[in-house]
Amino acid sequence: MKRFPLLILALLVLAGCKTNPFTGKKTLALVSNDRLLPMAFQQYDQFLTQNKVITGTAEANTVKSVGQAISTAAERYLNANGFEGYLNDYSWEYNLVQDDAVNAWCMPGGKIVFYTGIMPVCQDATGVAVVMGHEVAHALANHGQQRMSQSTLQQIGAVGVAVATASKDPQVQQQWMQAYGIGTQVGVALPFSRANETEADVIGLTLMAIAGYNPEAAPQFWERMQAKSNGQAPPEFMSTHPHPDTRVANLTARIDEAKAEAAKYGVTTFKPYQR
Repeated sequence: MKRFPLLILALLVLAGCKTNPFTGKKTLALVSNDRLLPMAFQQYDQFLTQNKVITGTAEANTVKSVGQAISTAAERYLNANGFEGYLNDYSWEYNLVQDDAVNAWCMPGGKIVFYTGIMPVCQDATGVAVVMGHEVAHALANHGQQRMSQSTLQQIGAVGVAVATASKDPQVQQQWMQAYGIGTQVGVALPFSRANETEADVIGLTLMAIAGYNPEAAPQFWERMQAKSNGQAPPEFMSTHPHPDTRVANLTARIDEAKAEAAKYGVTTFKPYQR
């Protein structure tokens, strides 16, 4: 009986995998897009009704035009690498929302929001492309699906710990549960999230280059983000995102690779941008 949750865990992991079209790696997919995307689209629509969406301004138009350019680049890449039809269930949408937060985010299936607070840090369309490429990459790599799958595994694991310690003193059982919670958060959930962010950075760098935006702007954007935060960030191992210095180093090391990939699609010169 104690092995039952572990058996379920093993079966789910074996059955629920999907191939990342950019890395070729197998990723968790315990929640199907048939279930996930309708929920994401509904939540996105609800968010838009509850917040002020900016339309018709230069910034709003830039968000939409850059979003379309990046998603077109993604489709070109996917089609060229044997993933025709990969985006059939996606419904791209790019909106600028009035909010001072320096942030942007993406829901599964291509629903993207930029907050007005991040636009000054972006500076121009190329800066927007840095962020847009990152957010589009989250959607393409199914990071939302992976995080929901990871949460499912953690819940099953917690049941396993509870069953395994059921015969122990309640205080001891509580200590085991707390240790499991802390261990999975620091040892699994946060590194998993940081890995997703790093992967989105790399994929996004390639996509912005294919779309004609200079990938050299990416580390410069993160330097501006770091300056904006005044160095106020938790230690990297306690954060869901890589440290800005780590991001800058990783992106800088990948610039030539992104340019080489863009050249495969005939892109050898890039749009000018504000440095």
